[in-house]
Amino acid sequence: MKNFEENLRKLEELSSDIKRSDISLEDALRDFEEGIKLAKGLEQELNAIEGKIQILMNEPNPMTAENKPQLDDFAPTNTQTGTAGAPQAGLRQDSLF
Repeated sequence: MKNFEENLRKLEELSSDIKRSDISLEDALRDFEEGIKLAKGLEQELNAIEGKIQILMNEPNPMTAENKPQLDDFAPTNTQTGTAGAPQAGLRQDSLF
């Protein structure tokens, strides 16, 4: 996160430098190019952070040592088919109509 803050500070400095009236066109273009690279990198970092936040916000109960997932709610595996909850003979419908 420190790197993000440093890059943001640098982007703000570049933005201020470009606005100066005494900057040369070459220096302004160089600062602009560097700023674009920084902005793209910052955007990628923000997207990654946003994704992590979305995952955390959508977890009803974050998994902890005391709060492990309950796997016994699923049907046991059928030894003949190797699948859980396989349909019994005669119950499968081949078409809806």
